[in-house]
Amino acid sequence: MIRSVVAAGALAFAATAAQGQALSPYASAGEQQAAMTDGRVTSEQLVAAYLQRIDRIDKSGPKLNAVIAINRHALADAKALDAERKAGKVRGPLHGVTILLKDNIESFDDTATTAGSLALAANVPQRDAPIVKRLTDAGAVILGKANLSEWANFRSSRSISGWSAVGGLVRNPYSLDRTACGSSAGSGAAVAAGLAALAIGTETDGSVTCPAAINGVVGLKPTVGLVSRTHIVPLSAEQDTAGPMTRTVADAAALLTVIAGTDPQDPATRDADARKSNYLTALNPAALKGARIGVWTPNKGRSIPADAIFEDALKALRAQGAVLVEIKGPDDATSSKIGELEGDCLRTEFKAAINAYLATTPAAVKTRTLDDLIAFNKSATDREMPLFAQEIFEDAARKPAITDPGYLAKRDQARTLSRAALDRMLTGLDAIVAPGNAPAGIVDPVNGTRLFGPSTTLSAVSGYPHLVVPAGYASGLPVAISFFGPAWSEARLLGLGFAFEQATKARREPEFLPNLADRPEIARAYDPR
Repeated sequence: MIRSVVAAGALAFAATAAQGQALSPYASAGEQQAAMTDGRVTSEQLVAAYLQRIDRIDKSGPKLNAVIAINRHALADAKALDAERKAGKVRGPLHGVTILLKDNIESFDDTATTAGSLALAANVPQRDAPIVKRLTDAGAVILGKANLSEWANFRSSRSISGWSAVGGLVRNPYSLDRTACGSSAGSGAAVAAGLAALAIGTETDGSVTCPAAINGVVGLKPTVGLVSRTHIVPLSAEQDTAGPMTRTVADAAALLTVIAGTDPQDPATRDADARKSNYLTALNPAALKGARIGVWTPNKGRSIPADAIFEDALKALRAQGAVLVEIKGPDDATSSKIGELEGDCLRTEFKAAINAYLATTPAAVKTRTLDDLIAFNKSATDREMPLFAQEIFEDAARKPAITDPGYLAKRDQARTLSRAALDRMLTGLDAIVAPGNAPAGIVDPVNGTRLFGPSTTLSAVSGYPHLVVPAGYASGLPVAISFFGPAWSEARLLGLGFAFEQATKARREPEFLPNLADRPEIARAYDPR
C-alpha cells in the first residue's frame, strides 16, 4: 500500500511538472534548473508538484513528518521568479529551485520558527535570517520548514532523535521503523524522499552530518564562521553553523556558494567574505588523482556492514588515484576529555545564547528566558515531555555566565585539544576520510534512540568542516563516508567528495518500507519455510 501511494506521488509529480519529458522529484537542483532553462517546466509547476508530493507522502501515505510548516507564499514567489526568467533575468543556479529550512531558522513568510517546541508556537518573525535573505536574493523558493529534534536535541540525553512536540517523529524514508537521526532529521528525510530539491540544516555536533548520512544524502558542516547564524535559534555561539543538505555534491556546492559570507551581526563571520569562493568551480571528477588522504577508522568493528562498505569506498578512492595513508586519531583519554569539556561548555553557551535569542522574539512569545522554557515544559508535560524529560535544560540553567573564568578555561582547553588532534592528523594530507555511519538503528521510545552516526566531535569542537557523501547500503539502509579537512577547506572537500560521488554513483532512492523485515532477504531469514 505504501509503495503504491509513493508511486502515485511520483506520477503526479511528473504529470504536474513536466511538459514533454518527465522530471523526477529526485532530480537534482542542477537538473531542475536545466529543465526550467529549456522551458520544460516552470518554478510554479515544481512548487505545485512538491506541495502535492508533501501531501501524499509526508502528511499521509508513509507519513514521514519531515515537513513541519508550508510557506503559503511559495506558489506566488515561484510565479514571480518565472516572470523574471521570461523577462530574461535569471539570478543564478538556484533561481526557481525549492528549498526547505530547518525550523530553527527565521523566515519572514508568516511561518513560525519553533525549534520544534510549543513554547515558540507564537514565534512568527518579522525578519529573515541573513542566510534566508541570501537564498531569496539568489532566487530560491522557500517551500516551508523542516521538522527537527526539538531544541536541536539539547533538552535531554534520553531524547528520541527526530522528535518534536510540534511536528512529531520524523521517519526514515528507507525504512519507517528506523531513526532519521537528528537534529536536522526533517531536512535529511525530506531531501532523501524527494519533497524538495534542497534543504538547510544546522549543526552544533553532528546535526547536519548524522541525518545526512543516515538518510542517504550529502551533508556539509562548514567551518564555523563561514555561514551566518543570526536569527537562528541558537545552541552555542562557539560551535553552531548552518549547512547544505542535498542529493548531490554539486547541489551542496551551489547552495554553499549562496549562503556563505560575512554578516556584520555575527562577529564569527568576519573572515567569511575573504574565505568564500564559487564552490562549483572546485568540482572536478579527477580531483582524487594524486590526493593524499588519511584513513581514520575510529569506529571500526561497530558495524560489520559499514566496515565492508568503507573498505569498498577506499578501493574506489585508490582506483581514482588517491594516495591513502593510515593515521591514528587522538587516544581514548584525549577523546574522552574533549567530549567531557564540550558537554560542560555547551550548557553554559546554551544558557547565554537562548536567553539572548528569546529576548528578541515577538511579544507574543511569553517564554523569555531558559527558566521560562523549563517552567513551560513542566506546565505542558503531556505534550512536551511525554517520552523524555529536560535534564539538560535544568543543568544548563544552573551554569555560570558566559564570562566565567572557569568556563573560558574549559572552552580554550577543548578547542586547543581538538584542533591540535586534527592538525596533527592532517599533517601532509589533503583530507581525512572515515566511516560515515552504521546503518540506522530502530526507533525506541522506551530506551531512547541509539545513534550510530559519523564521528563528529573533533570537527565540531575545532570548528573545522566535515562533509558526508553516500557510500553504499546495508540491507537497504544508507551508509556514508566522511571527509574532514582544516578550516576553510570546503572547496577541497567538495572537490574530493564530488570525485568520489561521480566514481561510485552510490546513492539510491528510498523504498519507504514500513520496516526492514519487509526486505525479501530479511523476511526469508525470519521465516525460512
